[in-house]
Amino acid sequence: MLLPLFLVLAGLVGLLWSADRFVGAAAATAFRAGVSTLLVGMTVVALGTSAPEIVVSIMAAVDGTPDIAVGNALGSNIANIALVLGITALAVPVPVPFSMVRRELPLLLGATGLAGYTLANGHLDRIDGLLLVLLLAFSLWWLVRADSPESESSDAIPGMPLGQALVWLVTTLAIMMASSRALVWGASELARGFGVSELVIGLTVVAIGTSLPELAACLASALKRQHGLVIGNVIGSNLFNMLAVLPIPALLAPGASDPAAAGRDYPVMLALTLVLGALLLWQRRGRIGRLAGGAFATSYLLYLGWLALSGTAP
Repeated sequence: MLLPLFLVLAGLVGLLWSADRFVGAAAATAFRAGVSTLLVGMTVVALGTSAPEIVVSIMAAVDGTPDIAVGNALGSNIANIALVLGITALAVPVPVPFSMVRRELPLLLGATGLAGYTLANGHLDRIDGLLLVLLLAFSLWWLVRADSPESESSDAIPGMPLGQALVWLVTTLAIMMASSRALVWGASELARGFGVSELVIGLTVVAIGTSLPELAACLASALKRQHGLVIGNVIGSNLFNMLAVLPIPALLAPGASDPAAAGRDYPVMLALTLVLGALLLWQRRGRIGRLAGGAFATSYLLYLGWLALSGTAP
């Protein structure tokens, strides 16, 4: 039991340390490259923190278990909104960039709608995957084309050259991924040692563990007042999950999908996305406060309870 305990502690320390420096490097990269931190959050940070979902989905599709990949994409989106944004807003109320409502929110709503269309008939094929990838390409093009640097205070951005910022970005991302892996494995082993069931492990340790990079990056961004990275990371991660993770089983292992994905998990994800969209519209010149954060976090606990009653993990 000593090794799992050590890995849990080491994973937590490594995750917090790397997340703090990862956000600083991302902000410096945006500043030196002349792009907004919101765009960096939507692309570099979002893609980086979605890397575990992408890798898991590829392996699941190759191993002939595409439903794991589908559940991974949907479950991660639910966790990003309800758990990650909820806890972040509880810690530090998050201002809403007006450009988010005007540019990024329609992309997320469109991706969510297209994902529902591909899942509706209970069958994922390569045409579905191609449609999602095409929308991903359009989204990236649109974000780069529409981006304009925000008026960031240079005092709040680490003073480092672009090359050094990129090195820190890659290095801290690797440490963040390794730390989250160590934390999940160690916690799982501790749970088994104390006789906790595999289902509870999947519902708690593993589900939350796969969202740790997003949670750590968002909390560090909020505490550093790089608020564009917070909202951008959540919206960007959800875009990548729908348009880069969900196409993987469609392209590599086309076939029937679990009916529960369309009948249970997608409606939950859709509802949370619509609530987030309504909140962003309502607070487009305000902020997501602790009340909304608490509501999101509570909804995630209710979702886990529903999954426990249904006997399946996300």
